[in-house]
Amino acid sequence: MRVPASPALRRELHRWVYLLLGGALALAFGVVLAWPVQALVSSGLPLVLAVPLALLVVAAPLAAVGALAETRPVEGAAVAALLTGRAEDRVGPSVTAAQRTRTGLLVVLHVGAGGLAGALLVVGLPTAVLLAATPDAGGLFGDVAVPGGWPVRTALALLLAAAVVAGGDLLGRGLAGLAPRLLAGSAAERLAAAEAAVSVLAGRDRLARELHDSVGHSLSLVTVQAGAARRLVTRDPAAAEAAIRATEDAARRALVDLDHVLGLVREESGDRAGTAPAPDLRDLDELVGTARDAGARVETHVTGELDALPAVVSREAYRIVQEGLTNVLRHAPGAACRLDVAAGEDLRIRLADDGPGTVPGAPGGGRGLRGLRERARDLRGTVEAGPDADGRWVLAVRLPVHAR
Repeated sequence: MRVPASPALRRELHRWVYLLLGGALALAFGVVLAWPVQALVSSGLPLVLAVPLALLVVAAPLAAVGALAETRPVEGAAVAALLTGRAEDRVGPSVTAAQRTRTGLLVVLHVGAGGLAGALLVVGLPTAVLLAATPDAGGLFGDVAVPGGWPVRTALALLLAAAVVAGGDLLGRGLAGLAPRLLAGSAAERLAAAEAAVSVLAGRDRLARELHDSVGHSLSLVTVQAGAARRLVTRDPAAAEAAIRATEDAARRALVDLDHVLGLVREESGDRAGTAPAPDLRDLDELVGTARDAGARVETHVTGELDALPAVVSREAYRIVQEGLTNVLRHAPGAACRLDVAAGEDLRIRLADDGPGTVPGAPGGGRGLRGLRERARDLRGTVEAGPDADGRWVLAVRLPVHAR
């Protein structure tokens, strides 16, 4: 039976793994840099001068490796997984001189602490074992006298092992507190990272709304028309052919809308070429026509100059009408509805149908209405949806035409 380790023990083991990674790097750099250090030590220079120069010879290459742009995400992944326990807190490559400097300092500290921890393990633990297991420990330490009694030797061995563990624990805790600060960067950098994360989330939300409203609308039409064609194919071939033709048109429209959404993805990455234009209220007649072809009985009444609307208002209003008609087809198929669009100081949209509809929160509904509210909120508008006094489902939207 597997016994899970306690969180404290796991953190301790993770810190030791982080230190041993630094120890492995220290061993590799030590093999490469052994000869210049040996040359400095044996050059006859005073120790006061030779030791700092030797440390500089060792630290400079480590700092140079840490200054590489791609070293920061590698070191950040190790810190996040082994020291902080927050694997999602990853950092990007170094892009500023301050980031390169801090990452170089962290690499020097990581390798130095890892080398010291590795030496404690390689030297301290075997010495403790020999001290406890050897009957005559007098020759283990050269001229240093070691008490020969077994209890004393065992106590010294345990003390030495505890010192090794405590030393590694102190080194690990120190790096666990210092490494995230060196990787975090300045307040301005953290603010920029937070803004970038918010921008990514906003972009994903925008794409999700576009997919739901545009492609979802077209697929709803395809579903309705395919079902109608299946029912009519034997008893009314002409009507079935018309339904199949409407299915073809809706699928073609879905491809156009999908190309538009993919264009938004390319727009997020900086490539704006070759994307389909976003539909707006100038395409209202075509949108209503597709709904009528799918079986909806739509009566429209438009007032005001739709062509004079700001582009963003016209595009978002188109998606709002599209989602409203999709809900009519999905939740009240065959129902008659009236669409009123009035462009003035505010753009007002009202869609009312005589079917029962679906209340928000019922199974299969609510997501589109939430998307409508988000679109209207982005434009400082309002959305009201629900049954009126006569039991008709009414969607009323107000969008300010001019920013105030």
